[in-house]
Amino acid sequence: MKSLPNMGWKRLCTPLVFAAALGVSVELSAADAQVTYTVNKQTYSIDSALTDTPGDAKKGKAVAINRKKGNCLACHTMPIPEQPFHGALAPPLAGIGARYSAGQIRLRVVDPRQVNPVTLMPAFYKTAGLHRVAKKFQGKPILTAQEVEDVVAYLVTLK
Repeated sequence: MKSLPNMGWKRLCTPLVFAAALGVSVELSAADAQVTYTVNKQTYSIDSALTDTPGDAKKGKAVAINRKKGNCLACHTMPIPEQPFHGALAPPLAGIGARYSAGQIRLRVVDPRQVNPVTLMPAFYKTAGLHRVAKKFQGKPILTAQEVEDVVAYLVTLK
């Protein structure tokens, strides 16, 4: 086996090697195609909605593609061909609703570092313990609780 300094960057960053380096186990269930991340024997998701009002998938799509709000297209490709300039930095979001529960998606929107400590994705609802936050967002979330629920409602539809 090669030592880390001799391994190529692409090989080092493959998902399985990356997950192993973080001590993250991934469990796949063939029955429902749900993925559960377990870190230090703790499963991560936010199962309770952040609001009493259910999310609206149509509004969530609008937030997700809004370049000044969710801006998901900056990093992810999405099944929205009418929108130009999809990013390729992060995983595609097509099929995310088949791979993750609403609670798992909600956690990734609220505080993605709970799942991947080295992610570049911003925390859209967390406000404490962040670094290099733009002045207009200091002490307040990027998205409101309702906008998070709307985005989750939309992403769950992407089967």
